[in-house]
Amino acid sequence: MILPEIFSRRMLKILDQEFEAFEQSFENEIATTIRINPVKFKGLPALRPLDYCNSGYFLPQRPVFTLDPFIHAGVYYVQEQSSMFLEQAIRQLNLKYDIKVLDLCASPGGKSTHLASLISPNSLLVSNDVIRARSKILSENVKKWGNHNVVVTNNDPHDFERLPGFFDLVVLDAPCSGEGLFRRDPNAMLEWSPDNAQLCAQRQQRILADVWPTLKEGGILIYSTCTFNPAENEENIKWLNEFASVEPVKLMTEERWGISVTDAGGFPCYRFYPHKVSGEGFFMAVVRKTGAEDRLPNRKIRENPLLASKADKEMAKPVLVNEELDILRFEDSLLAFPSALVVDLLQVKNNLRIVHAGIKIGDIKQKDLLPAHELALSTILNRSAFPEIELTIEEALTYLKRDDISPQSSNKGWNLVTYRNMALGWIKNLGNRYNSAFPKEWRIRMSVAEYRDERLKAEMAKFPL
Repeated sequence: MILPEIFSRRMLKILDQEFEAFEQSFENEIATTIRINPVKFKGLPALRPLDYCNSGYFLPQRPVFTLDPFIHAGVYYVQEQSSMFLEQAIRQLNLKYDIKVLDLCASPGGKSTHLASLISPNSLLVSNDVIRARSKILSENVKKWGNHNVVVTNNDPHDFERLPGFFDLVVLDAPCSGEGLFRRDPNAMLEWSPDNAQLCAQRQQRILADVWPTLKEGGILIYSTCTFNPAENEENIKWLNEFASVEPVKLMTEERWGISVTDAGGFPCYRFYPHKVSGEGFFMAVVRKTGAEDRLPNRKIRENPLLASKADKEMAKPVLVNEELDILRFEDSLLAFPSALVVDLLQVKNNLRIVHAGIKIGDIKQKDLLPAHELALSTILNRSAFPEIELTIEEALTYLKRDDISPQSSNKGWNLVTYRNMALGWIKNLGNRYNSAFPKEWRIRMSVAEYRDERLKAEMAKFPL
C-alpha cells in the first residue's frame, strides 16, 4: 500500500523511529472482532477475548455475516476493536447507573449498542445522526439489539442546545478524515487530502461548540475519531480547553494493550496505532465539564398525553415481561418505555425529531394487536405469550429473505420463529399458508442458494457462535 506522501511525512515527524513499523503495518492482515449482546448470548464463546472490552472477541476468520441468522437477531455486532475502548471510560468512571447519555454521531450503531449494554435499564440513551438515511440504519441496529431505554433521533448538533444541561454523558465520535481506516477501506485513502483534513478539524470544533451546552456541569464528554491527524485530535482538545470550563480525566491503561498515551496541554489522550494494536487507527480523550449551563426546569407532568388507555394496556400487558414500563400510544401503535424515563422522553420529543423510541409493541387493528418485529427482538418480550417455531438454517435464511416458508405447526395465528432459540420475528399461520411479518427493508438480498455451496457451508460451520 502506497500512503499519501504528505501523510507519510507528517506521521514520520510524529512517530520518528516507529514510522517504519507503522508503515509496514498497513500490509498486515486485518483482524475481525465482534461484540456479544450479553442479554441474548449467555455464557462465554470459544473465542479469544479482547482485553479492554468484556464482551469483545476476536474471530479466527471473517465469515459471511449476512448468512448468519444470529447477526439479524442482534446476538452480536461486528465492530472494530479499537473503538471498544469506550467501555473503559464507562467502567472506570462508573457511568452505569441512571444517567442520561447522548451518542451524537451514532450511525451505524456500534457505540450506541455498546453503551446500551453498559448503562442501567433506567438510564436514557439518545442516539442521533444528522443524516436521515443513516439515522434509519442506526434505528435498525438499535432495534435488533433490543433495549427499551433508547431513543433514536435525526437532528443537527446545534438542535441539542434546546436541551441545556440535560445529559450526564456525551459521546462524540466525530466525523473525520478517516486516516485510521486506510488499511481497511481503500476509498478512505482515495478521498483523503490535507485540505479535507483541515475542513474536518473545523467542522469538529463547530460540533463541539454546538453540543457543549447540552452537557450538564460535572458531566463527561468522550471525544473520539478514527484518524491520526493531531489537528482533529489533540489540537481540538486544546481548543475546547480554551473556550470552555473543562478539566482532564485520566483513564488507566495496561502496557499489553499497546495504547499510546499523548498529552494535549495537560489532557491525556489515547492513540491506537496499527503497529502496536491489531485494530485500526483510533483516538479518544475524556474530559469533565466544570462550568454550568442553564438547566431545563424539572416540571411535573400531571398527565402524560401519550399514555395508552386502560384497554390498550390490558392488550399489551400479557406480551411483556417488564412491569416497570409505561405503555404509550402513538396513533394506532403501542410503545413500551421505562416509566422512570417518560418525563425525559417528553422533553426529547418536544425539542428533537424522533425516529423511534423504546420498543414498539405492535399496531392495533380492529381491537387486535399485530406484534411489531422489534418486539420479537427485544429484551422485554414475554415469549410464553406466543407459540414458537424453531427453524433450520435453510428455513431461517429463507425467512430472512422474506420468501415463503412452510414449517410444521398446528398453532394458528401469530407464531414467533426462532433459530437456535434466538427470536427472528413473526409469521402468521392462516391454516393453509403462512404470512411473513419480516420487514421488507431488512430482508437479505444475497441468494440463499449460495449457502448451499459446500465450501461456503463448511466455512460458516466454523463460525464459533
